[in-house]
Amino acid sequence: MCDNVSVSSQTRAGLTPGDLESLSAALASGKRATVYLRDAMPSLNLEAGASARVVSIDGSTVTVSPRGIDDQLPFEADELRRNRPAPGTTTAGRGRTPKRAPAQDDPGPVAKPAVTPTVPADAPKKSRPASDTQPKAVEPTPPPATSKPPRKSKASTAPTTVTITASGESTWTVSVAHGTRKQGKPAEVTADRVARAMRELDDETAIAAVDAVIESARSAAQRRIEELSQELEAARAALAHLDGPGDDD
Repeated sequence: MCDNVSVSSQTRAGLTPGDLESLSAALASGKRATVYLRDAMPSLNLEAGASARVVSIDGSTVTVSPRGIDDQLPFEADELRRNRPAPGTTTAGRGRTPKRAPAQDDPGPVAKPAVTPTVPADAPKKSRPASDTQPKAVEPTPPPATSKPPRKSKASTAPTTVTITASGESTWTVSVAHGTRKQGKPAEVTADRVARAMRELDDETAIAAVDAVIESARSAAQRRIEELSQELEAARAALAHLDGPGDDD
């Protein structure tokens, strides 16, 4: 039995020092370096011969990221192959327990994982990768936005102003303003209607002011009539002189 184990160890071939130098050079030049697992890893659902991307090399320890596994695992050189194994040549019955890659800033001796022969049994249960079994943090749901109640419009407190304006001798206008905002265009009214409105209000000051304006306009109109009458008489006299005496028969 011991002889058989010795023969198996002699036939076991992993990465050679030349392979390690070649892989290190590929990493240094930014190229992708790929190796293959010699043994199956049932706990991660990895078969023997599965491909893995080389992440770093430290001595004889090669840290890889197997395909389909979002994690980095350290392996010894004799646990990996440089080329994909031919069909039917992968070793069966071996398993490997994955371990986390050591921190880059804390190098130290890496012990070989103990490999124990296992008796083939029923197909192992497929387990999800360790990274997938970690519970995801549940993002808090933001509270629904509450709509602000509509603001109640305040009752308008601006005063309403009615202004009566006398412009010229006989022109009166009425305008309305709400606060500082004018409402519509000024409307023309006659002097007698303004005087009647003031008497309806029974405000002596307003009546006196309106009467004074109306009286001034009346005097101006009377003077204008007299001037026009004088101009008319002068025009008639000038016309009479232009006609001259008529011829007697």
